Amino acid sequence: MAADDTFRSVRSEASGLYKEKGSRFISIIYPVSSEAEIKEILENVRKEYHDARHHCYAYILGANQEAWRANDDGEPSGTAGKPILGQIRSAGLTNVIIVVIRYFGGTLLGVSGLINAYRTAAASAISNAEIMVNIIHESLELNFPYTAMNDVMKMLKEENIIQSQHSFDLQCNMTISFRSSARERITSRLERIEGLTYKTAGSEPVPGQD
Repeated sequence: MAADDTFRSVRSEASGLYKEKGSRFISIIYPVSSEAEIKEILENVRKEYHDARHHCYAYILGANQEAWRANDDGEPSGTAGKPILGQIRSAGLTNVIIVVIRYFGGTLLGVSGLINAYRTAAASAISNAEIMVNIIHESLELNFPYTAMNDVMKMLKEENIIQSQHSFDLQCNMTISFRSSARERITSRLERIEGLTYKTAGSEPVPGQD
């Protein structure tokens, strides 16, 4: 992944299909944000496609692709989950899971045939998905005297910073949000405002351009 404040994911669920020698490989890609969400998706897929032979999958989580897993679900080791994972990485995606459901057609495909089938099925789901770019925003809680109001508002306008919650009195409080990549510049400017203190309020992905 690029070392910035953006990452690529998918906007919504999408599916694909690959057929080989009677076997059907139904692929579904989902946007996800946690392992708990992944667990629920897998449970639902296994219930819906309860008559399928295999439910193989791979996922990647985190803006820097720090968490991932590949599962062959009974297929020969390395023939299903790994090819699926490879397609996710090739597309530069994260916060997604791809599940490939196989209905066995009676003819063995061999190791190379399986790898190709799962790779192609995963690629099909990705090609049918709407790719989106998410921008990581960070939030800070500011505390400053009313006398610093003009300096704070001037900086917010110049940096195009979003403000949400605020309370203006002799001592003012405000929550601001900005792109993560601008943190060093923003905090440097804040530290030059007399009497102002700040603390981190969190970070979250915000949908950006497609």
